[in-house]
Amino acid sequence: MSERVRVRLIAEQSGGPWIFGRSVAPVDERPQDGDLVDVEDERGQHLGTGYWNGRSDVRVRLLSRGKKSDVRNEREFLLRKLAAADRLRRKTLRLPETTSAWRLCHAEGDDLPGLIVDHLGGALVCEHHSLAFWQRRALIEEVLQELHPGAKVVHRVPKGAADAEGFDPEEGPRDIGEVEIEESGLKHLVAPGAGHKTGWFCDQRDNRLKVAQYCRGQDVLDVCTNAGGFALQAALSSAWRVRGVDLDEVVLERARDGARRNKLTNVEFMHADGFNVLREVARQKERPGVVVIDPHKLIRSRARDEEGLKKYSDWNSLAIAAVKPGGIVATFSCSGALDLPSWLGIVFRSARRAEREVRLLEILGAGPDHPQRPDFARSRYLKGALLAVD
Repeated sequence: MSERVRVRLIAEQSGGPWIFGRSVAPVDERPQDGDLVDVEDERGQHLGTGYWNGRSDVRVRLLSRGKKSDVRNEREFLLRKLAAADRLRRKTLRLPETTSAWRLCHAEGDDLPGLIVDHLGGALVCEHHSLAFWQRRALIEEVLQELHPGAKVVHRVPKGAADAEGFDPEEGPRDIGEVEIEESGLKHLVAPGAGHKTGWFCDQRDNRLKVAQYCRGQDVLDVCTNAGGFALQAALSSAWRVRGVDLDEVVLERARDGARRNKLTNVEFMHADGFNVLREVARQKERPGVVVIDPHKLIRSRARDEEGLKKYSDWNSLAIAAVKPGGIVATFSCSGALDLPSWLGIVFRSARRAEREVRLLEILGAGPDHPQRPDFARSRYLKGALLAVD
């Protein structure tokens, strides 16, 4: 094992896998961006090993807190970590018995901070939030092919991640066409690596079923429907009528394809502004019994906190005002920078603003294929609330 650059902290590490630049002492020998480095605490004791990026505010992403030899061979280390993550989904959670779409690797939750891998049908989509993992994409693909022989592998870098990590990936995701996935009795056509996130929102799988339990015989409004995940599950669960709303015509066509593919005739999809639709519905005499709002990430950086908080408040006020008395609102946020207590505060203040009484029935989150680190609150990025509205 070649000698790695040693990085010393000037402040006690909070416990999570991210080490910020302000916590790192000046280094005599500057590592190359993407290099493995050994991290020492302020007393000079070995703390762990991780990937260095001098261009990012997250200066080191810790892979291991054990001995230096834990990451002696990167290929063996990646194979060990990805095999453990894969085994959790396939053997413990037994996800292939109910779906062909799940998260195989959840970055920090699987001790590979900055690497997301989604299994979508016969494809594996790697979403890179770390320069180091992007540099090693060929190695990651090789390891994944060992675990899933014959699977097509796609690599993508979200623009926000590229900006934060200070690099230009120069190449977009490989186009492998469309694949059909199955989830909870429904078939969906997805384009791995294209569109929003990895091509499918695996994190909402359990929540789609949870919300559908309240939709039997109801008029359901699904705002920010994307490819129709909540809407189609509600239609399958014998909702009287389902409307899905989105501004993205590409994903709406996928939603319509899903309705045709599953022979669901009680659902329609509308190309419209969700804000306008909610305002109009709130003025109607007959209002829906279930409203779902699942907007895209509204808080991406500290600089845009206030704007994002206001939008969350507006979305929730309108949704709560639009549902009929005795109805259900399912509301979600996927902004990792916004913690659960703060978001729930927004939801409850929005109810007062809408002059409606609400009762919290359940707090929702991502499925178990999105494990969370107890010492890293941002790993609980998806937050949901199921509300009874009077």
